[in-house]
Amino acid sequence: MVETVNLKKVYLLGKVAIEALKGVSLKVKEGEFLSILGPSGSGKSTLLNLVGALDKPTSGKVFIEGVDVSILDDNGLAELRRRIGFVFQFFNLIPRFTALENVELPMAIAGLSKMERRKRAIELLEIVGLADRANHKPTELSGGEQQRVAIARALANNPRFLLMDEPTGNVDSKNADEIMRLVRHLNEEKGVTIIMVTHDQRLAKEANRTVYMLDGLIVDEVVNKP
Repeated sequence: MVETVNLKKVYLLGKVAIEALKGVSLKVKEGEFLSILGPSGSGKSTLLNLVGALDKPTSGKVFIEGVDVSILDDNGLAELRRRIGFVFQFFNLIPRFTALENVELPMAIAGLSKMERRKRAIELLEIVGLADRANHKPTELSGGEQQRVAIARALANNPRFLLMDEPTGNVDSKNADEIMRLVRHLNEEKGVTIIMVTHDQRLAKEANRTVYMLDGLIVDEVVNKP
């Protein structure tokens, strides 16, 4: 389970304090698919970064599977991040690597053997429907294909959680629908807990539950699917 308790985040721009989060408390159950919906500047990406331990809150707590993230040292944070997969709006693939090599990279960092990571990367590209594009570089792939490679890479180390920040923001509606079908499959068939930030109300409804953010606060919540 993921839980945030009275989470606040303040950024300083010169001498001006900007309150990105103003006290956000949220619980996400194991195996849930949650979407976070809101306009630009509402704090949804800031919340996702704090949940993923990519940033630290000004105050408040984040608990991942009952562990208080704030007490973890660098090694503990590194171990935690290995249990979390990240997918961003911008694909962040390495241009000189093939799709297969991009997916292999997190496993190489984690110390898996070449044989192990090659086998796992091929399996993941099959899951996202890109086995036939394994040896293509990012410039040879469409935007939708690049995002599916990014999703495969995020799954490389068998994460328990997948955090997605506007995963369809740089693809057309057809590719967005393909990506959402893949996300639902990962949640329903593989049991991956997913938290997805989006500004697209249509896509947000694909989740089990949607929370609405505005001006650094959760202002509403809707159950889309039991």
